[in-house]
Amino acid sequence: MIDEIIEDAKVRMGKSVESLKTDLSKLRTGRAHTSLLDHIMVDYYGSPTPLKQVANVAVEDARTLTVTPWEKNMVQVIEKAILESDLGLNPNTAGTVMRIPLPPLTEERRKDMIRLVRQEGEAARVAIRNIRRDANNDFKELLKEKEISEDDARRAEERVQKLTDQFVAEIDQILQAKEKELMEI
Repeated sequence: MIDEIIEDAKVRMGKSVESLKTDLSKLRTGRAHTSLLDHIMVDYYGSPTPLKQVANVAVEDARTLTVTPWEKNMVQVIEKAILESDLGLNPNTAGTVMRIPLPPLTEERRKDMIRLVRQEGEAARVAIRNIRRDANNDFKELLKEKEISEDDARRAEERVQKLTDQFVAEIDQILQAKEKELMEI
């Protein structure tokens, strides 16, 4: 019973870390990367569809992405979706190929991005702590129903705390790497 609760907590904490990694991959650094456009949805015949399912996204050079729609009539729809995204990008369309130049990051913009990274990191830490709290509440419930002893409950809470510390340390490493990446010129 205790092992099941701890394993569930471990899986949920792992998902929180993966979610943080996904969110941080959307934050752009100085280099062009195709994952920058992963979260953009386009209207494909009435249904929202991820951009990468209706077009080919490629890196042309360090500061330019190219988007080539598979259907000619999707050019304007994709261009509109990119313009309306929260990325602040301005695509240049030439025929069916869209070039998206990435403006260089200013010092102020870099600091804003680091602030955003830290907020995302804190949200992930809070999620980890909430999972720890849920697991500890489950142990207290088992203790109250006399299914486990006080010693078992204390040991289980210590195991969950070690797990929590491990995942928080992993989050800190991810944040440190992202901040370093953002400050590179």
